[in-house]
Amino acid sequence: MIKVLIVEDSAVVRRHIEYILSSDQGIQVIGQAANAQEALDFLESRRPDVITMDIQMPDMDGFEATRRIMETKPVPIVIVSAGWNPMEVEKTFHAMEAGAVTLLEKPAGIGSPDFAKNAAEFNAAVKQSAVANVTRLRPRGPAALAVRAVRPVQRKRRVIEVVALGASTGGPLAIQQFLAGLPREFALPVLIVQHISKGFTRGFVDWLNGSSPLQVYVATQGEHISGGRVYVAPEGTHMGVNHGRSAIKLTEDPPEHSMRPAASYLFRSVLHAFRSAAAGILLTGMGVDGAAELKEIRDAGGITFAQDKKSSIIHGMPGEAIRLDGATYVLPPNGIADILAALVKKPNGRKP
Repeated sequence: MIKVLIVEDSAVVRRHIEYILSSDQGIQVIGQAANAQEALDFLESRRPDVITMDIQMPDMDGFEATRRIMETKPVPIVIVSAGWNPMEVEKTFHAMEAGAVTLLEKPAGIGSPDFAKNAAEFNAAVKQSAVANVTRLRPRGPAALAVRAVRPVQRKRRVIEVVALGASTGGPLAIQQFLAGLPREFALPVLIVQHISKGFTRGFVDWLNGSSPLQVYVATQGEHISGGRVYVAPEGTHMGVNHGRSAIKLTEDPPEHSMRPAASYLFRSVLHAFRSAAAGILLTGMGVDGAAELKEIRDAGGITFAQDKKSSIIHGMPGEAIRLDGATYVLPPNGIADILAALVKKPNGRKP
């Protein structure tokens, strides 16, 4: 039984979230807090398995509450936010920096035609978060997680023309760390699939642009792929590349592993277009999306990376890729950036 604390300043929303969570026999709501201070007081005597955290609250917002909890009594935190509110979305991603596991859109009302589907997805995400690997953060914040020693590895240069990356739960922070570790002169296009709740992709891209040395964009249909740019798959749409290897291809083909966009679709597309010149990266996330396809990239002569278990929030996707022997390298996100940059750089400093 997964025990949940609900933190939300609206009594109506608290009751609605409790109703949704209580509909799942595997979840028990053990407490509710109307503000952040009540949540901190609750944690002095009881420990939930998961906290659902509102962002906009009086006195102390969800970002600050997440930071304090992760510094003192780390618990998997799910941010529940309104994707339509740009100011709230910005704070939501700061909470991800502070150690929140994932983010969810505030659930639809009972009268919504999508209520049953949204409720099931909400509960599934909360249950997945309960197994997250949360780490005590030092007071100075997310930078404490960003730097980790990487053991020396053989850095044989490779012909690489594109980088494809997939991530799910815990992915936003891992992707931020990976992109921040790339040099400004990195000259390859990077295509990203991040499983994310509806309404948050634009905020995710804006947040990444605050720390990435490369420009990050929401991908558009037919857009020319340029080196040194990062393309994030739009919500509800698979992303790949055309056969000419020059443009973004977006489709509404059926979901894969219950996901659209899916890392499996992206990896398969870049493999067909670029063959051994493709690099694949699989970061933290629940499930197996992209794992088999990462193995296919490696088998075709491409270079592949999987996030290591210690730095992963949930090691499902990269762990499955490692089990399949689909990863050339197993490293934390900043280590992946370091090795990738070295592999595509020529001795005289020019890039291929």
